[in-house]
Amino acid sequence: MLSWASALAFLLLLPLAAAVLWKIWSERRARPALMFSSTGVLKKMAPGWRSRLRWIPAGLMVAALVLGIVALARPQRSDTKVKKSIEGIDIVLCLDISDSMVIEDMPPEKNRMESAKSVLKKFVESRPNDRIGYVVFRGEAFTRVPMTLDHQVLLDAIHKTRPTRNIKDGTAIGSALATATARIKDSTAKSRVIVFATDGESNSGTIDPETALEITKGYGIRIYSIGIGKDGQAMLPIETLDPFGRMIKRYQPIHSSVNDALLGKFASETGGKYYRATDDKGLQKVFQDIDRLERTKIEQNQYTRYAELFPPFLQWAVGLFLAAVFLGSTIFRRAP
Repeated sequence: MLSWASALAFLLLLPLAAAVLWKIWSERRARPALMFSSTGVLKKMAPGWRSRLRWIPAGLMVAALVLGIVALARPQRSDTKVKKSIEGIDIVLCLDISDSMVIEDMPPEKNRMESAKSVLKKFVESRPNDRIGYVVFRGEAFTRVPMTLDHQVLLDAIHKTRPTRNIKDGTAIGSALATATARIKDSTAKSRVIVFATDGESNSGTIDPETALEITKGYGIRIYSIGIGKDGQAMLPIETLDPFGRMIKRYQPIHSSVNDALLGKFASETGGKYYRATDDKGLQKVFQDIDRLERTKIEQNQYTRYAELFPPFLQWAVGLFLAAVFLGSTIFRRAP
């Protein structure tokens, strides 16, 4: 980027322009005379090349002065660099993928899992400077994505999340919390967070929720826990194939309940917060709140380096000035 350190120097162009105009006007007005016996011979003589080019010394002098003024204005090229010091936050997203997460009670027309996935992806996209991991669980827990800054891999994993029969049935809240803690416990980030989302009660797993909570507290990790869906009777969608190979969806009654006391304890004893989300908009507000509470600290320092560009202008000005003096004293010298 080009800038001028002493732009006021350009005001000197005004008196220079005035002097040039005055010089041109005065020369045209002047009527020099010379006594000669006969002008007939002079009228037949054509002007020589020196006469035609007599303006060159004056022109070079004006050009030298203009370039000198440009050099005096000090043209500069600025190179601005921004140095960012980022203090990231490490986050583990822990999502329940048990069968009850496909209950369709998260309007508009979404089941619990699809609603949670949609909000999780937006949350990840809003935090480009944070390392984020992803743990899923039902009767047991496993890590889908370890802590990473490659958020595209994380987003793909969230998008492909489905309820699966390949792992044990149930809701292993204690095992899930312990797995999430294991993923983040060695982090050196100043802020370490687990976002724990489930729609059920702990009824499976090899680690008790209370034990997992003590482990998490011991590492100073904060938990934001989320209870998803409504309590009470619900209809669980089940898809089966008919004799003709067509997919048929039928619904089975199921009792759904969230252990508010346990999830609230997770949050209160680790310095986090517990939320209850019973619809899609409520779940979005929960993650917006978490996003505001856990912001990445970014310190920004701006450095501007200037490169002086006036030396070439000054060199040309001196060169043209010397050329004007030399030509005016030799080739274009005028007799008094």
